[in-house]
Order: sequence, then structure tokens, then C-alpha cells
Amino acid sequence: MHRILWMLSGLSIIVVGAAAMLPPIAQPIEYHQFADQRNFLNIPNFYNVVSNLGFLFSGAAGWLFLLRAYHSPAQTAFRSKAEFLPYWILFFSVIASAFGSIFYHWVPDNDYLLWDRLPIAIGVTALLAATLVERVGAVLGLWLLPLLTASGIWSVLHWYWTEQAGAGNLNFYIVTQFYSILLIVLLSGLCQSCYTHANYIYQVIGLYAVAKLTEMLDMQIYHFTSQLISGHTIKHLLAAFAVYRIVRMLKIRAFLPESI
Repeated sequence: MHRILWMLSGLSIIVVGAAAMLPPIAQPIEYHQFADQRNFLNIPNFYNVVSNLGFLFSGAAGWLFLLRAYHSPAQTAFRSKAEFLPYWILFFSVIASAFGSIFYHWVPDNDYLLWDRLPIAIGVTALLAATLVERVGAVLGLWLLPLLTASGIWSVLHWYWTEQAGAGNLNFYIVTQFYSILLIVLLSGLCQSCYTHANYIYQVIGLYAVAKLTEMLDMQIYHFTSQLISGHTIKHLLAAFAVYRIVRMLKIRAFLPESI
């Protein structure tokens, strides 16, 4: 276990160092030009706006489950009250992401994009902390939780500040989003979870990967479906479903005998 942690720590230093040294990646202005810009019921970009309700549903479902489990002495989803914390933050960030993304897609520009990206950064770092809690150790994961979430917030603010200064730099936000997910995959493959049904995380990551692919194919999917639905709208729905799979995992999991 110590060797794995040293290896991942070294890899993390290399990745963050590369983000600092590589040329900055600015936010492409065409990013805001989504394929489906139809208005309906006086709502601009209607389908990209309302599809964010999926995040609201999944985040609320997660919070309701946590509330019930927290007050239930018979729950098996967590070994201790402290282990709830990363998931409180995760599902709160999903709810916040619903509103942030609604605001952004209502008026797509960099100022509103800030409020879309902040919850994403918080959510993915909270999930990384939860993975550390369950596969490495509760003390380490909970100790790193505030550091990871703070670094995620900083990466978004750094992008926004550099964008406002006329030299946008997405490097650290890219690391926050994609390298955090890579670490979750590596930890899941290298370290055993203390809970059953832990392999649900692969479904979650797989759904999110497909969601990102549909985001990249936004215009192509929009034309392929004869302007029925765009890739970005599908991205919202798939990502929200990925979050709901986390809720499902928590509902059915239990302590492994050797971890009790």
C-alpha cells in the first residue's frame, strides 16, 4: 500500500508540474457556440438548460439517502459518521452544478461558466477523497478532503482570473477534472474497497466518459438525430445518470467482513 501511495504521489507531482510548465491552454471562444440554440417557453437554449434538472434530481436523491442513512443505526453504507462527509460535499456540488449550469446555458459566456465549473471541480475532488477513504484509509482520505476540494476551487478561479487578464490558462482545471478521475480509476484497480459493490465506480466513470464524448460530438449528434437532440444535452443526462449510479451503489453496499 505504501508503495502504491508513493507511486501515485510521484505521478501527481509530475502531472501538476507539467501543468505549470506547459504552455497555457486558453478557453476557446467557440466553446460557447452549442449546436442546439432553440428557445422554448421563453427559455433560451431550452434543452441544454432544462436537461440540468437531471443533476438536481440525482443530487437531491443522494442527499435524501444520506439524511436517512445518517439517522439510521442499521445503515451499512458507511462505517462511521465522518465517512459521510465526502458524499455530503459531492451531492451538494451536484445540486449546485444544476443551478450553475442552468445559469451558464441561459447566457453562455466565461462569467457564467465560472459557476458551472466550480461545482464540477468540488464534486470530482470530493469523489477522489471518498475513494481514498474507502480504498486507502479513512484518516488519509478525510485529511486530504479539504486540501483536494480547495485545490479544485483554486484551479477554476485560476482559470477565471487568467481569462480576465487576457491570458486564459485551463491547465490546472484540466488536471483537476481529468487527472482526479484517472486517480480514482487507478486507486480502484490497485486497492481493494472496504465495501461491497465497489465496482459500481467503473460504471460511473464509463458513463462520464461517454458523456464527455457526446459533448465533443455535440454538433454531429444534433445533425445525426435530425435536430432532435444535441450531444451536449445527452452529456447532461448521462452525467446525471452517472451520479445516480453512485446513489445506487451507496444504497446497496455493505461492509466487507474483514473491514468491520
